[in-house]
Amino acid sequence: MRTLLLFPLLTLLSAANPAAPPAGTRFEGKFTNGLKGNTLSFVVAPDGKTIRDFTFKGYWRCDGKLEMLGAAGPTKGTFAVSNGTIAGRICEPPDGGATAWCFDLGGKIAGKTATGRFRMNINALRCDSYELQWEAAAVGPAK
Repeated sequence: MRTLLLFPLLTLLSAANPAAPPAGTRFEGKFTNGLKGNTLSFVVAPDGKTIRDFTFKGYWRCDGKLEMLGAAGPTKGTFAVSNGTIAGRICEPPDGGATAWCFDLGGKIAGKTATGRFRMNINALRCDSYELQWEAAAVGPAK
């Protein structure tokens, strides 16, 4: 008898406390120009309106010298997505300045694939990835 009463109560409690929202979809990709081996990854929010956790791994030029970056990307903020179109610029610190690390991202998401352009730079240090073209594919849920 208690089991029959307990099951409906547990059902009501689980409906009142829904599971955490989906983590979003992780995309991974490569650049079609620039140096071979450069990669990127990002997470598209479940609602498809933002991109977070953008990471660039590869080479860029600083003061004329080629340098490898293990993982670079904005630590705060998101890039906007509207009707599948990615557009955004994040600078850290946000007020900019010559020493700000800036990330520009643009492109299109179409289902499980995405393409676009990316650039990051620090003006005062003369560091720049220059504009890179990329393509990426969904690899599963965000971790």
